[in-house]
Amino acid sequence: MKTRSKTRRFACPFIAGVDEVGRGPLAGPVVAAAVIMPPRPLPRGLTDSKALSSAARERLDAKIRARALAFAIAQASAEEIDQHNILQASLLAMQRAVAALGLIPAAAWVDGNQAPPLARPLRTIVGGDGSVPAISAASIIAKVERDRQMVAVDALYPGYGFAQHKGYGTAAHRAAIAALGVTAIHRRSFAPVARAVQAN
Repeated sequence: MKTRSKTRRFACPFIAGVDEVGRGPLAGPVVAAAVIMPPRPLPRGLTDSKALSSAARERLDAKIRARALAFAIAQASAEEIDQHNILQASLLAMQRAVAALGLIPAAAWVDGNQAPPLARPLRTIVGGDGSVPAISAASIIAKVERDRQMVAVDALYPGYGFAQHKGYGTAAHRAAIAALGVTAIHRRSFAPVARAVQAN
């Protein structure tokens, strides 16, 4: 389990935006972030990370990290995903991110309709990653962190194309699994990977 955070732990009157990325891929961790942003100034262009280009996400990632009152990034591994299922692993990663915050937020606002158990007031917001700046910020830095991890993993497992597809189930990725087999970072509980394991 990897966690990254900023600042020491003190009480804070602001909310933490919380989001995760990486539920759908066949490989790699699910990564979550919790971010406490100041009321202003906010970086321009904050929105759902999926609506941004890679270059725009990288620019905003740097601005968010510089301006945030506190942020933390955590994850659940492929092994934990197989052990708990993807939903529970996602909630676990979010719980870890909030727990790692240097500031204790007044509340946590979580993208979607399900939230991890937290010792803070909670609110779930469907579409929050595109409408709530703190959640958008969490979405962006979680996405950038996960993409960087998958690019790094590409050197460990050449031939799978992780730097390009980031573990998602593209045709090229499925073909690589069929040709090269399953790696330690593949999610064996996901059907395409499970079939490949059975075939070998």
